[in-house]
Amino acid sequence: MIQSTVCYLRQGSSYLMLLRNKKKNDINEGKWIGVGGKFEQGEDALQCARREILEETGLYADHLHYEGIIHFHYHHMEDEDIFVYTCDDFTGRLKECNEGTLAWIPKEKIMSLPLWEGDRLFLKRMLDRNEQPFVFDLEYDENGNLINATEKEGSI
Repeated sequence: MIQSTVCYLRQGSSYLMLLRNKKKNDINEGKWIGVGGKFEQGEDALQCARREILEETGLYADHLHYEGIIHFHYHHMEDEDIFVYTCDDFTGRLKECNEGTLAWIPKEKIMSLPLWEGDRLFLKRMLDRNEQPFVFDLEYDENGNLINATEKEGSI
């Protein structure tokens, strides 16, 4: 089981999104996602999220808000748990990311971006600022099609 984090930094009514367009053989190619990545040995979710934010954006994240967890189930690769955070308390200067193009996207335009179908489900909850953490089980086939989605309110 892979463990990862994703964070959506917020500035005013815009969120920092990453268009994955720079890596070869990228499963996320052409999709807009948050910043984040896989746990390194010995890291917990918060440590991973802060490290990934710094590596991908050059920004130092202070207080992260836990939004929920997504359990990804794939037919063609290892399952993954992704811890989802938001953050509006950060410092530093935004840098270019080697994984894609970073852009501040107004909240009202996010759902019109090329997104993973499952991301639309949790992003809607997150953007509506629902205070209850979410838990989603998302199942994808080998072609990247969402074939099952289940939501259960609660926390890990």
